Amino acid sequence: MVVKKPEGLVLITPEGLRHDGRRPDELRPIKMEVGIFKNADGSAMVEYGKTRVIAAVYGPREPIQKFPLLPDKATLRVRYHMAPFSTEERKNPAPSRREIELSKVIREALEPIVLTEEYPRTVIDIFLEVIQADGGTRTAAVTAASLALADAGVPMRALVGGVAVGKVDGVLVVDIDETEDMYGEADLPVAAAPDIGLVTLLQLNGVMTREEFSRALDMALTAISKIVEMEKRTLRSGYVEAGGSEL
Repeated sequence: MVVKKPEGLVLITPEGLRHDGRRPDELRPIKMEVGIFKNADGSAMVEYGKTRVIAAVYGPREPIQKFPLLPDKATLRVRYHMAPFSTEERKNPAPSRREIELSKVIREALEPIVLTEEYPRTVIDIFLEVIQADGGTRTAAVTAASLALADAGVPMRALVGGVAVGKVDGVLVVDIDETEDMYGEADLPVAAAPDIGLVTLLQLNGVMTREEFSRALDMALTAISKIVEMEKRTLRSGYVEAGGSEL
């Protein structure tokens, strides 16, 4: 459903720039950090503009409570949650239906790249907390989870990153924020592992033509390649700071 824009809000200027001054193919400023929690096996913080997500990984390990285990691989458990203070209006701290749904979506985006068969009859817990939301929380969460898994030393086929491409005033734009998500015509969240050519998340909300969809996917994959390279630099930097030799 398209929400009517407030009077005076210009999403695409006559010069072709977005409401925050970015070009259509320009990402928001992105920050990444690993090893932010000492009591977790792996952890990370990722910022896409004003959107900020923290991730903590525990495992592989035997579950603390009784839990049905898979005999041939580890079970990946993901909890996505938005902090009550993460949005303009205070959010109910209880898990919402949307958070439960996104926990499943993010888990399915990570399962193809985690080598769960290396750790049968164990669980890997991934906790994702959105501490500030300004659009693109699910894709930032996928990126944060990928970093935290790597920080924990969990074997993976490749790093995965996420970004959302939107259609705003008929223009395709990469890495949409809350304003563009709210007043745009469509958005396409994508997660992928470019090093192995694998797309692990692809959702379309709204309407795009076949040509627009193809161009939007190309824009997303180009942006994700840049994001994954940032992940690699962040992990190398974190390893050096921890006392290792530079890779």
